[in-house]
Amino acid sequence: MLNIYRTDQRILSELEKPTNGCWIKLTMPTMDECADISEEYNIDIVDVRAALDIEESSRISLEDDYTLILVDIPTDEVRNGRNTYTTIPLGIILTDNALITVCSEETTVLQTFVEQRVRTFSTKKQMRFTYQILYNIAMYYQTLLRSIDRKRTEIEENMTEKNTEDADLFDLHELESNLVYFATSLRANGVVLDRLTRYGKLRQYEEDQELLEDVMIENRQAIEMTQIYRDITIGTRELVSAVINNRLNNVMKYLAAITIVMSIPTIVSGLYGMNVSGKWMPLSNTPHGFGIICLGTFIICVITMAVLRRKKYM
Repeated sequence: MLNIYRTDQRILSELEKPTNGCWIKLTMPTMDECADISEEYNIDIVDVRAALDIEESSRISLEDDYTLILVDIPTDEVRNGRNTYTTIPLGIILTDNALITVCSEETTVLQTFVEQRVRTFSTKKQMRFTYQILYNIAMYYQTLLRSIDRKRTEIEENMTEKNTEDADLFDLHELESNLVYFATSLRANGVVLDRLTRYGKLRQYEEDQELLEDVMIENRQAIEMTQIYRDITIGTRELVSAVINNRLNNVMKYLAAITIVMSIPTIVSGLYGMNVSGKWMPLSNTPHGFGIICLGTFIICVITMAVLRRKKYM
């Protein structure tokens, strides 16, 4: 899909053909659309399609006629039957007349610009627009990180309200996987941002430099949040695992106590069921001997239960 936008007097309009100062938004582009843009702006088609490879790493490339910036952005996906997050590449290509973005799917990062939810947004100020996109990416990471931490908190709260299940461990594992993807992508994005500060070939203004510093600060904060949430998630996963093991141990301890109590009548009945002369068995010739034996067995069981309960085995 190819969309062309341009801002005039802070109003974003969609165009049918490219013009100076426009923003060309390629979302899941076809080969023909990539070829047209490549020919129109003298861009290597490999660079145009670089962001469509999900394995492509973040980088910046300065060519004679254009500059390619590749960064990772977060996105939703379904993994192991659960709604999780991952990262995909976003390509930003700067030419003399236009700014081109390439992504393999529709993303909230760019949709906020289409819906004009970003102030002082202009497609004609390419570097400032680029930094605004990068700033939006860092803030989107932070939003999803807070969402991940809320899910972790819900799992932690559920441990006191219901029996912890194996599904909680799988959910925590998925959250931890999300944080690993985020940490890797944010560090790679940080390298790209650091290189942007050193490249004098890029036309930058003083206010653009201030915005780039803000982007770097927010990206570092996202990295710190990722590390903190990852450590907490690991601790929560270990806690859930310990709780499951502890509850299993309590069940086994309770069953062992019940087994001990139930073994007393079994032992008594086994002794009195032995094939020996009845005259040598206690109470065998006593009136109500059977009742006395049952009562004695019951008293022993009660005493045993009291001892086990005092020892907190029941």
